[in-house]
Amino acid sequence: MFDRLRSYARRRFRQRVTYGGALFTLAMLLVGIAAAASANNLLFLIVAAMLSTLLVSGFVSRLSLAGLELDFALPEHIAARRKLAGRIYVRNAKRWVPSFSVHLGGSNESLLTTIYFPVIPGGAVLDETVEVCFHRRGVHRESGFQFSTSFPFGFIERRTDVTLRRDILVYPSVDPQPGFEELLGAVEGDLATQTRGRGHDFHRIRPYEALESARHVDWKASAHTGELQVREFAREQERLLELFLDLDVPAGSCDWFDLAVDACAFLAWRVAGRGARLRFRTQQFDISVPEMGDVYTILRYLATVAASPGKPPVPPGDEESYQLVFTASDSDSLAEAGWGTARVVGPDALPRPSTVAVIHP
Repeated sequence: MFDRLRSYARRRFRQRVTYGGALFTLAMLLVGIAAAASANNLLFLIVAAMLSTLLVSGFVSRLSLAGLELDFALPEHIAARRKLAGRIYVRNAKRWVPSFSVHLGGSNESLLTTIYFPVIPGGAVLDETVEVCFHRRGVHRESGFQFSTSFPFGFIERRTDVTLRRDILVYPSVDPQPGFEELLGAVEGDLATQTRGRGHDFHRIRPYEALESARHVDWKASAHTGELQVREFAREQERLLELFLDLDVPAGSCDWFDLAVDACAFLAWRVAGRGARLRFRTQQFDISVPEMGDVYTILRYLATVAASPGKPPVPPGDEESYQLVFTASDSDSLAEAGWGTARVVGPDALPRPSTVAVIHP
């Protein structure tokens, strides 16, 4: 309740008397009382000068904040819990009148620290690099900013609010969390095992390595060099990795769903980064990378995806793919949908930061 009243007061009253202003006002009252008691004209002149100083201070501070415009530029791709550099642009729309001693700060929800501008010339545009970090995925709106100044005498601090109503889309975190690296290593290991073998296109002749099959030895090249040489063939196309995020989340598993979204974003980011074939699916979304889009298409979807209880799993799209399923449902419904041979990652396989990952095949 106190925070609400304080927030209302900050919005309602655009100025605040500083400690120096309070002392100056007290001194002015004392001089005024002395002038009234003694009927001394000199004291009346001093009171008038002090009162004029307060009025001029309020007018100049208000003039300094008038005509200030703000713009906030961010990179195109933003991931949660990752620090990035943004850029603040402050423009003084007054052609001839500069603004002095201006502070730019953020509201309680803003991620911006206070920036100080000693002077903003008339008609000029100043820019400043700031570091921001969004702690959750999704669409962020209404980033509030506030200009303030106590120029020229520091008696009164005047404030004015500026609100940027632009949508900022924040992807899920693509940084590793406990259990993610182990899951990625297991997936890459299985893919390497299942894609091991030789294609039919000749690639090169190289020296023989221990434990290789003798049927690929090139005896003519071996006789010419005096060492065993083998024929190496180009490997066939790597097996497709199919990720399925089950949106049918039971009540009480919302925290796990957010963690599963982060895991999908991490796997998609790392797998697509090394050029592997990837297909990502939910009950509402289906895309193949790189045939139908890039990894940012997946991240944009994951930024706003929400659980949809009651929707049954969809069948796999490619029976020859390596299938990885993130689900909090029972295994019977997955088997009925055709995911019986998939690697299933359930709530027990994505631990909290204080636990260790356990991956269930």
